[in-house]
Amino acid sequence: MVLFQLIAGLIILVVGAEILVKGASEIAAILGITPLVIGLTVVAFGTSAPELAVSVVSALHGNPDIALGNVVGSNIFNILFVLGVSSMIVPMIVQQQLIRVDVPVMILASLLVLLFGIDGKISPVEGIILVVMGVVYLFLMVRLSRKEANVEVLEEYREEYSPGKKPVKGEIWFSGLLIIAGLISLVIGSRWLVDSSTEIARIFGVGDLVIGLTIIAAGTSLPEVATSVVAALRGERDIAVGNAVGSNIFNILFILGIAATIGTGLEISPRAYKFDVPVMIAVAVSCLPIFFTGRKLDRWEGILFLFYYFAYTTYLVLAAQENDTLEIFTKAMMWFTIPITVLTLGVVTFRELRKNNWRLGGDGKKGW
Repeated sequence: MVLFQLIAGLIILVVGAEILVKGASEIAAILGITPLVIGLTVVAFGTSAPELAVSVVSALHGNPDIALGNVVGSNIFNILFVLGVSSMIVPMIVQQQLIRVDVPVMILASLLVLLFGIDGKISPVEGIILVVMGVVYLFLMVRLSRKEANVEVLEEYREEYSPGKKPVKGEIWFSGLLIIAGLISLVIGSRWLVDSSTEIARIFGVGDLVIGLTIIAAGTSLPEVATSVVAALRGERDIAVGNAVGSNIFNILFILGIAATIGTGLEISPRAYKFDVPVMIAVAVSCLPIFFTGRKLDRWEGILFLFYYFAYTTYLVLAAQENDTLEIFTKAMMWFTIPITVLTLGVVTFRELRKNNWRLGGDGKKGW
């Protein structure tokens, strides 16, 4: 019954998010909002709705590890798994705005979690700061989207988020009902998911944090998986990459921020602060050199992302079981796999810089 409740909760969450996005997108289109803005705001909020519901419910019911693990795990999952799978379908093209604005914002937001959590929790005041930053980021994205001049980007979003026909008055009411139904589904699904996950953690003797970082994180990220994979299959590579990075920013600034404003704040366990949050930061930082080299994510880089996601998950499982092979696994990753990866990325980045005639002039100024 617990397993059934877990699966049912996940299904209701994903369906609820899909219904919410559909209703909100249709109303936004009726109000004259451009497809690009709809994709950057309405859809970004909608795909992060499961994480929001689960984190808020967890915070209200005194499960801070699930609330934090859900956000941190989802961010790791979105980059390593979602982009890994998407880039294996078709190499991802990365726009300059993503490199110059979105990825740095994602890194900054990830670092703020480490900074705010230094005292063992994210306080309500710090949560409000995150939410305010999220609002500023959203405003900036809308402003930049109105200046978007890339025809291919505009066409991708028009095809994906423009309504097939102009909705009539009756359909507007129907869209409103979809939003209400989606919100109700999110509440029910998140409650079932949190309750069943807590029970599973108790049965198998693992902590709420591990459940939040794995099962719940992957489950609540299913809308991102669907959106990015479908976009990749359709050749809409800007949507696929932007969805994953944008979702990570929303997860920290809005979801973690809102969860922290509930009660006395959101506690961060020493284990999460010392390991999982730094992993989230490392994953965010890894996007810069990979996206920078040729402004695309190749298939081999996607395979690398997937490898590290499964390595991270393996570590969590071994650590939870206190398995004897954990020490061997850790040493292999720390002293062989990670150094080889860093060296490879360094060589690729250096070659890319040389190929694009990066120079350091006699006046000490860098340029192309």
